[in-house]
Amino acid sequence: MPTMAALAKMPKMPPMPKLPKTMVGIDMGYDSLKLALCRGSVVRRVASAPMPKNLLREGRVTSPEAMGEFIRQTLRQNGMRHISNAAVVLSNETSYIREVSMPLMSAEQLVINIPYEFNDYITDELKGYVFDYAMLSTPEDMERERLAASEEHAPVMELMLSAVQTGVLDDLKHVMRKAGLKMVKVAPSLCAYISLIRHAETISGSTQPREYCLLDLGFQSIRMYMFRGDRHIVTRVLETGLSVLDTAIADAMDVDTHLAHTYLLTNYEGCQNHESCVNAYNNLAVDLMRALNFYRFSNPDSEVNDVWLCGGGAVIVPLQDVIRETLDMNIHQAATLVPGGDTVTDCYQYIESIGITME
Repeated sequence: MPTMAALAKMPKMPPMPKLPKTMVGIDMGYDSLKLALCRGSVVRRVASAPMPKNLLREGRVTSPEAMGEFIRQTLRQNGMRHISNAAVVLSNETSYIREVSMPLMSAEQLVINIPYEFNDYITDELKGYVFDYAMLSTPEDMERERLAASEEHAPVMELMLSAVQTGVLDDLKHVMRKAGLKMVKVAPSLCAYISLIRHAETISGSTQPREYCLLDLGFQSIRMYMFRGDRHIVTRVLETGLSVLDTAIADAMDVDTHLAHTYLLTNYEGCQNHESCVNAYNNLAVDLMRALNFYRFSNPDSEVNDVWLCGGGAVIVPLQDVIRETLDMNIHQAATLVPGGDTVTDCYQYIESIGITME
């Protein structure tokens, strides 16, 4: 255990590099590409385009050349020609995140020790991954730890750790070069949510952190993110996503699933209220209720009463109604977490591409 004298000599953590003021946030999803041009916390412009088939597989870009060209064309078609810096959302399938407590140490020591924190999560060779960290402990927290250090109490710090395969990052760099962009930031989607919550907490001025339940109603899966203030508590994943609604509509209206997806989003002939869709809503809501009940059981002090919706399902009103009734919670659009989000068209689908650009 380090002595107080040794702790006092430890080098300070290096300051985080300053990000460019203006960036385009890029979220490459199975269903669509989402772009958000932001300056600081101000959203200047957003754009989306249907994702070409087979450009993504298990969260990875299958053709960096084709994806880069697709992003370049989408930028040009939406008046974002002169953007040079990009912040990219890592898919959940290609990245690992852990929150850990570690002994107080220098940045150099962290670089050596962080990979071993993923031994139980990564079965491949660790040398094939890139690791990074974000400090959750504030400078005040670490100073208190230093002062409280004793033979019985070793000083610790709280960190969020991330890992991603080197090949994934290389592909994304290739994509950005082809798109005419410089990738100045890349992080998991969880970090985008944390940035938005941190901003909301700052604006509220409350001395007590609020509990947040964010539901990402996605095409492939649904994710329930739980936070206390900007501290991530847990993420629950439902492997079933909105694709079950496409299947239900395709069967009911005798069309293929691609056309059924268009019908779903436009509520063609009121298909969102079809009996098969309502049954699917109920099944999804029950699964969400089970996940929420387990969270409350594991966190008996929880008083979470609010849910924020994002992702493609955030505009399906009958689904919202069933979730509200089943969970018995206040339902909000995640756009309320975005500065000026009420002025951003279809803000629900740009939550990650906006949040990833924020400090």
